[in-house]
Amino acid sequence: MTTYKKDLRPGGLRALGHEIIFEADTPAGKAFDVILIISIMLSVLVVMADSVHSIQVQYGKALYVLEWVFTALFTVEYVLRLICVGKPLRYAGSFFGIVDLLAILPTYLSVFIPGSHYLTVIRVLRLLRVFRILKLAQYVGEANVLMGALASSRRKITVFLFAVAAMVVILGSAMYVIEGEKNGFVSIPASIYWAVVTLTTVGYGDISPKTAPGQALAALVMILGYAIIAVPTGIVSAELVKGPEQKKISTQACPQCSKEGHDPDAEYCKYCGAPL
Repeated sequence: MTTYKKDLRPGGLRALGHEIIFEADTPAGKAFDVILIISIMLSVLVVMADSVHSIQVQYGKALYVLEWVFTALFTVEYVLRLICVGKPLRYAGSFFGIVDLLAILPTYLSVFIPGSHYLTVIRVLRLLRVFRILKLAQYVGEANVLMGALASSRRKITVFLFAVAAMVVILGSAMYVIEGEKNGFVSIPASIYWAVVTLTTVGYGDISPKTAPGQALAALVMILGYAIIAVPTGIVSAELVKGPEQKKISTQACPQCSKEGHDPDAEYCKYCGAPL
C-alpha cells in the first residue's frame, strides 16, 4: 500500500499515468483525451453502421473486427484508469466509471446474447469528457445548478404529474362516455391514451371525436395542453433563480478518488482530502 501511494506522488509511474489519463491541462493528457474522443465516435459509428442491413451484408466481417478492436482498446483503458487512481473502487462506482464499464460489457455479452452489442452506443455518454478537454469545466458547474434545481422542485413536479395523471383519466373517461365505441373510443384505457396524446399536444390523429360535444371537449383539452406546459418550466425556473452563484472550477482530478470540480487554487481534494 505504501508503494502504491508513493507511485501516486509526482514523478511516480502511476502519477504519470494519472496525469495523462485523467488530466487535460498537459499536452500529453489533452492528446490522450482527443484520441479517446475520436475512438469513441468511430466506435459508435461502427455500431450504427452495423445496424444498417445493406452495410452489414457487405462489410459485416470488417465491422465485427473493428468492434472487437475498439472494445479491446477501451478495456485496456478502463483497467489503466483503475490502476492509476488511488481508490479504484470509488472510481468504478462513479458516474464515468460505470459508463466506462457499460461501454465494454455489451460486446462481451454478445458472445452469449446475440444482438446485445448494439447496446455499446452507450459509449456516446463518454463524450461528456469533451467538456474537460475543451476547458469547459464551468459547464459542469452549470449542470450541477440545473440538477440541484430539479432536485429542489421534485415534490412540486411530482404533485403536478399526479394532477396531470388524474386529469387525463377524467378527460379520457368523459370522452369515452361522449363518443363511445362507434367513434373509435373502444374502452376507457384507449380514451385515456387519446387524452394523453391530445393534452401533450402530440396529436397522432389515430383517434378523433366525431360528435360536437366530443370536439368541444377535445378543443378544451388542447387548450389545457398549452396551458400546462408553462407549469413545470416555471417551477424549475424559480429554483434556478434561487440557486447559488457558481464558482470557477479547474480541470484537476484527484489522484486518489478521481473526483473533479475543485477550486483553481485548491491544494487538497475537498472530497477525500488527498493532495492534488
